[in-house]
Amino acid sequence: MVNTYIPERAMFIYAHPDDIEFGVAGTAALWAKNGSKVTYVIITDGNVGSHEADMTAEKLAQIRRAEQTAAADVVGASCIYLGYHDGLLQPTMELRKELVRLIRKHQPNVVVCGDPTLYFPSGDNYINHPDHRAAAQAAIDAVFPAAEMHLLYPDLDAEGLPPHKVNYVYISWPQKVPNYYVDITETIDLKIEALRQHVSQLGDWNPEERIKEWNSGSGKQVGFKYAESFRKITLKEVESS
Repeated sequence: MVNTYIPERAMFIYAHPDDIEFGVAGTAALWAKNGSKVTYVIITDGNVGSHEADMTAEKLAQIRRAEQTAAADVVGASCIYLGYHDGLLQPTMELRKELVRLIRKHQPNVVVCGDPTLYFPSGDNYINHPDHRAAAQAAIDAVFPAAEMHLLYPDLDAEGLPPHKVNYVYISWPQKVPNYYVDITETIDLKIEALRQHVSQLGDWNPEERIKEWNSGSGKQVGFKYAESFRKITLKEVESS
């Protein structure tokens, strides 16, 4: 399925700085370019993602937040950092409530997140990072039913954060066959430029060829030059104006 739906508000919830840029920044850029308010929620600081002998977790956290902020600026998104420790993430009740708070505050029409069931992506040389699965599980559990249940968090109600029902969840890199594709042909260059901001992770590697290869493969499924694919879950259809 493809269409030109642009949400008024969108929230992208992922584990690490650069997760969005590798996967779904083309969609974020397209939506922001067309007037959507795009918010990134980065759960961990990616503060163990280095093999440099003299690097510390504290220093790396600062570097990676700065890189992620620069990447978000490229596509017109804003960032919220939760500051969890990289490599130790769990889908706890505390994290779920933090995400519910943000969902109720920002009231996204769409939440974009990963797939908690994805252990082994295509190929036989990669295991999906446990933080990716934990972040996806926490995001999905926050969206439904927690964010919309009036009696679940009365303290949030008292803070002026009433329940909010998300219209759609877009699952990136889904275990099941994708059922939704976003044409990112006009924003593929922004996606690549955003990814390039993550210098601490890319080093001298130029991601252009690989990103275009991945997204052209998705695009071929539906006749687009470049696309990002999702498993789209509909919780409440947006009413047509």
